[in-house]
Amino acid sequence: MKRIHLVLVLLVITSGLAMAQDQADEAYIKAMQSSDPCQRVQLLKNYMNAYAGKGTTYENYAYANLCLTPCKTKTVEETINYGEKALSLGGLDDVTKCQVLLTLSSVYTYQGHSLDKAKNYASQVIELAKANKNKEEANSDHWNKMLGAGYLTLASAAEKSKDTAGAIDAYFTAYSLLKNPKVLAPLKKMGKELYEAKNYGEAEKVFRAIYNYSKDPNDALILGQLLIKSNKNDEALTFLKEAYNKKKSGELAFSIAVILAKKAQSDSSLVNEAVRYSLEAALLPNANSQQAMKMAESLFYTMNKDLKYNDTVLALQNKVKELEETTKIFNERFGGKSEEDLSEKDKEKMKDFMAEIKDKKAEIEDLKKQQQEAINKFNQLLEETKRRLDS
Repeated sequence: MKRIHLVLVLLVITSGLAMAQDQADEAYIKAMQSSDPCQRVQLLKNYMNAYAGKGTTYENYAYANLCLTPCKTKTVEETINYGEKALSLGGLDDVTKCQVLLTLSSVYTYQGHSLDKAKNYASQVIELAKANKNKEEANSDHWNKMLGAGYLTLASAAEKSKDTAGAIDAYFTAYSLLKNPKVLAPLKKMGKELYEAKNYGEAEKVFRAIYNYSKDPNDALILGQLLIKSNKNDEALTFLKEAYNKKKSGELAFSIAVILAKKAQSDSSLVNEAVRYSLEAALLPNANSQQAMKMAESLFYTMNKDLKYNDTVLALQNKVKELEETTKIFNERFGGKSEEDLSEKDKEKMKDFMAEIKDKKAEIEDLKKQQQEAINKFNQLLEETKRRLDS
């Protein structure tokens, strides 16, 4: 009888446990069937309040889904606590575990602390994705995307911890896996933030990597500007010209012209090239077009040794001044006097003055002609530039 009684007791206990387990399972399933994220979170919280620590089937998944389900009423601290609890309980399938690891890594990165943990969790995702990708009958496309997400999350953590090289490497690895140009947007944002913070050395590393991959003229422009700030003008010129050959833009032309104008100060053979790029920058749309035209005029008229424009202008100014002085003296001595009032000597002197005035006027006209010829040459260059850009 005692044995029969014991069996009955065990059956009752087992039946009670099974009933409790069924109720827990039903509560979990009901929560997961809710289409409203915040309602699902609340139902999962109710589930945890009733069954946490009682060895129910879905406790680990309840914590995982509490971590993963978005809801405005759920705090960041709750997301972290639920995720960490899910990981500590174990038993999650690899997909869910990766999702929890990615969420926690992103949250830690956003907060800016526990960055080593953020990197570690992202690295775990990468290792899990690699392992699953190589399994037979695995969905390689799915695990490639998970692998890319792992590298993207790792890149964010590396960026936050000021590991520029690590961030660059992770961002490009993520891009190679995901094949989505948007993946590089955070890297460009990172480079621009470094640029704005005047951390030109680190910004240069970022945009050098970006341009070496993208060959985008806009990226070349930023890289060129960074190299200029580091006094790497020759290298900047190489990148900018390479980009300009692919896409004519006023910004690129102006940046090239500025470098060439600076180099022309010590190498006059570069003047014509500097003028060319200055004119193209003046004619192509950009914020510096007026400045570019002034630079083209200055280079053409003041640094062109064959033209000798400055010498002509100076000589013209001097001749005009001489003519004014000579005319003034002539008027003082002979103004208002008739020929009958003059002595023979005065008449000869007057003729000399008139001849001198005539010669100076001729010299002035000749200098004006030289000046106009120079202006015509510049205008010719301008027209040639317009035709070249239109072709």
